[in-house]
Amino acid sequence: MRTVKIGIIGCGMIANGKHLPSLAKVEQAEVVAFCDLIEERAREASEKYGAPGARVFTDYKQLLAMEEIEVIHVLTPNISHAEISIAALEAGKHVMCEKPMAKTGAEAKAMYDAHVRTGKKLTVGYQNRSKAQSQLLKKMIENDELGDIYYAKAVATRRRGVPTWGVFLDKEKQGGGPMIDIGTHSLDLILWLMNNYEPESVVGSVFHKLKYTENAANEWGSWNPKEFEVEDSAFGYVKFKNGAVVSIETSWALNVAKTEGSYLCGTKGGADFNGGLRINGERDGSLFLNVIDVDPKARERFKGENLTDFEYEAKQWIDCIVNDTEPLVKPEEAMVVSAILEAVYISAETGKPVYFD
Repeated sequence: MRTVKIGIIGCGMIANGKHLPSLAKVEQAEVVAFCDLIEERAREASEKYGAPGARVFTDYKQLLAMEEIEVIHVLTPNISHAEISIAALEAGKHVMCEKPMAKTGAEAKAMYDAHVRTGKKLTVGYQNRSKAQSQLLKKMIENDELGDIYYAKAVATRRRGVPTWGVFLDKEKQGGGPMIDIGTHSLDLILWLMNNYEPESVVGSVFHKLKYTENAANEWGSWNPKEFEVEDSAFGYVKFKNGAVVSIETSWALNVAKTEGSYLCGTKGGADFNGGLRINGERDGSLFLNVIDVDPKARERFKGENLTDFEYEAKQWIDCIVNDTEPLVKPEEAMVVSAILEAVYISAETGKPVYFD
């Protein structure tokens, strides 16, 4: 059995909560090196998830020099996604970069160019595509069951869910708040389902309203308003070259009691993810709403295996390395997501629409 040797760069929460436990379930994956600016954090990850003799670094360039490593996972703050991913690609490694692809659209484009130049695989950690209901809906859309999809809403709103750890509130390191953090997931899923990656224009608004609250109620404990440098909510409106439009709603702190979630509207029917995969439409003069309880074991890839979304993402990624196939998330798609996110921020700052060539 062929084994894929992996190096982890960034050993924080996303590494320990998502990537490392999932890779541990992939038989062909072997994590042989760990890097973090905090050596103890890398050492703890190595002791829990590393192969025998796994090495620990604080300088990612030393890790990239290990010839036996085939795959790198870049799990650092957004500011270093492009720098490290490009260095890894040029070192001859395949790269899984955690979302978002990069802090800016230009950096994402530079990553894509490096992928093309080196011939190495590059993917981004948008695990919503790995959900069984997402994959079933994608298949239904490809079979034209919704018709021409001309409107969709990408929703990722929290009433009070401000991440108070790490550098999430640091604008320089992250590039923004909920729009680039969780809005990126909902936007990626909608664009993938629509298979529409040709934006024409973006209008955006960001708000700094509730972040100044002292001792605020919050899922992860009160935040420090003096450290809260990014927006608490953001909204965008994207028009595509084929006339379709997508609205984006995202927040960490917003006075909204209940949200409806993302949905898509086509000429033959619509879909959303409220309480399962719901399909609505009209048949024989009557309206219908069908709720599909999708079995994760029914996903076409690895059919019969009861994998979590994180485990599925990790397994398909390593499988595409072993069998030299395309990953579920392609870099040219993730690049467009980053460009749109940046356009929302630019539009909000300038008060003007951003137009794409």
